[in-house]
Amino acid sequence: MAASPGTERAGGVPDELAGGPGLDGPVLDGDLPETFGYKLKRKLLGPPLVNEQMGEQRLSRPLALGVLSCDGISSAAYGTEEMLIEMIQVVGLAAFTLILPMTLVVLAGIALVVLSYREVVSVYTRAGGSYVVARENFGPRVAQVAAVALLIDYTVTVAVQTAAGSAAIVSAFPQMANIPVIGSHILVIISVVAVLIMCYGNLRGIREAGRSFALPTYLFSGSVAAMIVVGLIREVTGGLKHVSSYPGPTYAIGHSTEGLISIGMIYMLAKAFANGGSSLTGIEAVSNAVGALRPPEGRNARQILVTQGSIVAFLIAGISWLAHVTHAIPYLAGYPTVLAQEANVVFGSNGHFMYFVVQAATALILFTGGNTSFSGFPFLASFVASDSFLPRWLTKRGHRLALSNGIIVLTVVSLVLLISTGAVVNGLIPFYAIGVFTGFAMAGFGMAKYHKRVKERGWRRRRIINGTAAVYTAIVVVIFAVVKFTEGAWVIVIVFPALVFLLIRLNREYRMESEVLENIGDRRAAGIQPRQTNYSRRVVLVFVDDVDLATIAAIRYARGLRPTTLRAVHFVIDSARANQLSADWVRFGQDIPLEMIDAPDRRLTRASMELVNREAQAPGTQVTVVLPRRGYAPLLGRLLHDRTADKIAEVVSRVPHAAATIIPFDVESRVHLLHARQTARLAADGNGTEPAAPVQVRGKDGNQKPAAAVATAPNGAAVPNGAAVPNGAAVPRPAGVSAIAELSTARKATIEGRVRAVEIHPVENSCVFEASVADETGTLTAKFYGRTNIPGFEPGSRVRLAGKVSVRAGGPAMINPAYELLPKGD
Repeated sequence: MAASPGTERAGGVPDELAGGPGLDGPVLDGDLPETFGYKLKRKLLGPPLVNEQMGEQRLSRPLALGVLSCDGISSAAYGTEEMLIEMIQVVGLAAFTLILPMTLVVLAGIALVVLSYREVVSVYTRAGGSYVVARENFGPRVAQVAAVALLIDYTVTVAVQTAAGSAAIVSAFPQMANIPVIGSHILVIISVVAVLIMCYGNLRGIREAGRSFALPTYLFSGSVAAMIVVGLIREVTGGLKHVSSYPGPTYAIGHSTEGLISIGMIYMLAKAFANGGSSLTGIEAVSNAVGALRPPEGRNARQILVTQGSIVAFLIAGISWLAHVTHAIPYLAGYPTVLAQEANVVFGSNGHFMYFVVQAATALILFTGGNTSFSGFPFLASFVASDSFLPRWLTKRGHRLALSNGIIVLTVVSLVLLISTGAVVNGLIPFYAIGVFTGFAMAGFGMAKYHKRVKERGWRRRRIINGTAAVYTAIVVVIFAVVKFTEGAWVIVIVFPALVFLLIRLNREYRMESEVLENIGDRRAAGIQPRQTNYSRRVVLVFVDDVDLATIAAIRYARGLRPTTLRAVHFVIDSARANQLSADWVRFGQDIPLEMIDAPDRRLTRASMELVNREAQAPGTQVTVVLPRRGYAPLLGRLLHDRTADKIAEVVSRVPHAAATIIPFDVESRVHLLHARQTARLAADGNGTEPAAPVQVRGKDGNQKPAAAVATAPNGAAVPNGAAVPNGAAVPRPAGVSAIAELSTARKATIEGRVRAVEIHPVENSCVFEASVADETGTLTAKFYGRTNIPGFEPGSRVRLAGKVSVRAGGPAMINPAYELLPKGD
């Protein structure tokens, strides 16, 4: 006779605890109610994308130049200004003369880096850039130097580009700085909003490969080139004047009269050179995306690199020359920028609209350049994680197929940088170049070693190019670490080696685990069966702190383990509470012994380990600790839990012949369910009837409906009452193909469906490859004996199976059927 609602089974466990997962009763087809967090994610990010929607777009040269070069070309917007900031504070107006030779040194660096990376993309046509070069030539451990350098580069790029883009906006509309309350923090506010928009867009799945991302590159290059040409023409005709002063303080103008070979002047020039090195950032972006280019990838990448380098060199040279002529001076607030001042004086009142064009183009390319890191950082982090040097959760794709964890990490760190520096570009530069130029140096040294090892045609010339570029960029790293140390570079100097150490340490843990698994696999392949300990005594201990629903559910689970000995344990840290627990234990009719153990020092983890160790020392004994844990919503759970169960499980797992199992109990849903059932039982007792739990099904709209409101189509699919089933017939199928729901007897049949899951079951001296194949009417199990893998037969793929059907308790099955892989479709 079936137990009525509220009836308790053996051991005082209420029968309701075995109920279905729904709040109002079981849900058909295993369709569980969605959590509030998932509903919110779906509302914000849109419906989830499936793996089949991961397309790959190959870029033509013009499109690739626009998409991949925005980071490198946009650095021209602030390179000249950063050099002037360091020089003008020491030599005053003489900085406008020194800017020219300093620019030539920077241009020489651009030429070397472009030539070096031409060799990189010629050899390594996969994505990865300097990380792949270092890994292939120096090994995976040394490659982590390049990995950390690139990760820092991507992170700071977001902060620098958005800060510079915000400065361009405020330069065009300086009245924004006068807005009450927020005016003094306007750069931070714009930058933070921009980063959050980038984060949101990339979590939704923005694709970089599109004309919309190439437009800012061409707009900026064209408008700034026009400004340079017009400025040169006006200079020749005598119509170009010095810039006018703007409200706000400028950087202090120095009056040093020391010679150029004095220590103070050399130090100042080194700082200016280090700042100017920021103009080289982004040049390597092409090497990180060679695989996205149309064939021949290597040749196209080389041409794009040369074109990009030429554009950057022309823009920087032109902006520096106009600064030399117009005496555009940097301002402490970060705006108006040197570029904005030059555009204003070049175009004047007659062509003032072009001033706004330049500012709009500058802001667009800077924000777009920052956005490139939102694809580069997660991809690189996933790449490094797949090599087991970063946590593997960085390889997981999210709701919209984006590498969401990497995007969120990048967003958080870049926001911290922006807020801590006030979103002023000059405050961010000390964090910038060490990562960038370390990556350049690793690529150069790696390619030099490659040429020496392979000795291809012309290898000596190529080795000289890569070696010179590596030495140049390594010198920049040293200069930057020294002259910018007190301005913030000390953070990178400390963090950089620490991150490299952590990555190598994490890899060591992964490698140890992999070696153990590999050894187990080798032993199995050699026919050595795993040693299975036969325990004559199995002790299960249920740690209890209260008599509640979570404890009762844990006891129910513990009984299912069929132990030799089962008892509950409570560690006494409050005698009054222990006495109350004893009374409740008797009152609620628990029929297993409750053991009270004194823990006067309140060290529960220590007391747990000592108890389990004593039990496990007996010969032939295995100890299992069952830990009930009440579950709540994530935020509430963090407030209500001190993670004691996790701490106890951690120490118990260290004891030989012992294991710990945490039994989560969803308090909110189960309490609501039990309360509803008890209310229904009371109402039924009043009417003399016994209630039945309402059965719910989920409609196509995602909402639950009572089963009475649902009809069934001939093919077994649920259709709301009142909805017509087309022609009263099943869903059309190809000739000879049966619905899985129709396979109720043993016969030969052909079915089509989608693979839901695959499993590999070891049997004696062989394996069974088992797959669950489902159509809209049901699920069939296909078993392939002697197989461990079938190429293309994987979750999500569509297949056609033909063979003899056997009907078992678990549903229809086919043994070694003939199969055909079908197009995946929608």
